[in-house]
Amino acid sequence: MPMNAPLNRKLRMGLIGGGAGSFIGRVHSIAACLDNRATVVAGALSSDPAKAKASAPDYDIPADRAYASFVEMAAAESKRADKVDFIAVTTPNNSHFAIAKAFVEAGINVVCDKPMTLTLEEAEELVKIVEKSGVVFAVTHTYTGYPLVRQAREMVLAGELGEINAIRSNYIQGWLRTRLETSDQKQAKWRTDPKQSGIAGCFGDIGTHAYNLGRYMTGLQPKEICCQLKSFESGRSLDDYGTAIVRYENGALGTVTASQISHGRENDAFIEIDGTKASLEWHQEEPNKMFVRKNGEPMKVYTRGGGPYLGALAGAATRIPSGHPEGYFEAFANIYASAFEAMLERADGKTHEPVNTVYPNVYDGVEGMLFITKCVESSQSNGAWLPFRHPKSRK
Repeated sequence: MPMNAPLNRKLRMGLIGGGAGSFIGRVHSIAACLDNRATVVAGALSSDPAKAKASAPDYDIPADRAYASFVEMAAAESKRADKVDFIAVTTPNNSHFAIAKAFVEAGINVVCDKPMTLTLEEAEELVKIVEKSGVVFAVTHTYTGYPLVRQAREMVLAGELGEINAIRSNYIQGWLRTRLETSDQKQAKWRTDPKQSGIAGCFGDIGTHAYNLGRYMTGLQPKEICCQLKSFESGRSLDDYGTAIVRYENGALGTVTASQISHGRENDAFIEIDGTKASLEWHQEEPNKMFVRKNGEPMKVYTRGGGPYLGALAGAATRIPSGHPEGYFEAFANIYASAFEAMLERADGKTHEPVNTVYPNVYDGVEGMLFITKCVESSQSNGAWLPFRHPKSRK
């Protein structure tokens, strides 16, 4: 089959952010191009025009497509016969909305880092713009790209765990145990700055990942939420630790715990799900194994690429034989690969599924912002229970 039929060529990628000193911009470019289905052709790589131009050779972006700003890029690319097929938004949270809006209104597909916007109001407005335009909009909740996370989703939705009673989802880090933001550390400075990060710190940065994992794996609809957030480092404006409890519509209880002040912890995202028939456990730092348990039976260990017992979603997300570890870049690339399929459907004049997609979408992005907003509101009200559900949530 030709590459990316019906286009029969590589998809043209534009990168917003990703200039010198960026982490996530480089990750996006590697992931999008991992399967040789896309290539970076244009970019506005920094809010500093000089830095943006100087960073272009790092991505082999030609000088005439190295833009000084995303505004300039959106205007110029929308007029080109060979315009970008999609852009990746890899900038701090406070710029996501303006960038995404500019390209969506230009009819260009968007892959946006999470959280999707700075505020819930921006997210709700962005949904309307996306719905009007019909573009494909993906949000990089990376961990949904791991094969065994997708295997867990298939198993839960097929009823293999029975009725889901409990979800314990966690993301534990330790890198902000000290006030790293007072130094010149770029990643710490913007993440702890309310003007750039938004109303939440740790919970906006990684708590959203933990929450999204539970939603993606189970499809359970949230009903109410309560939360306690705290900043343990004196002088820090935003939370660096928190725990939320979610009541789901089926009666299940979920907990979401996120920390950036736990000594020695790196990117320890892990989840446990209890059902009436079985339970499962998965750890992001050891992503190629998933544990499934039933009372009175030996524990089962599912492995990535482990053979015919894995479902279609896990199989499609696997590139190499079992025993050869796959990790973060491959999971990130799976988000792109799933979004590419929707982009190609759109290019072929077909209607693509907007809500219940394999990749996290604009509605997941809104729900992530709703999660952040309700957690902050609950914490400010001493852990009060608040209603919590977006009308177009994933099932």
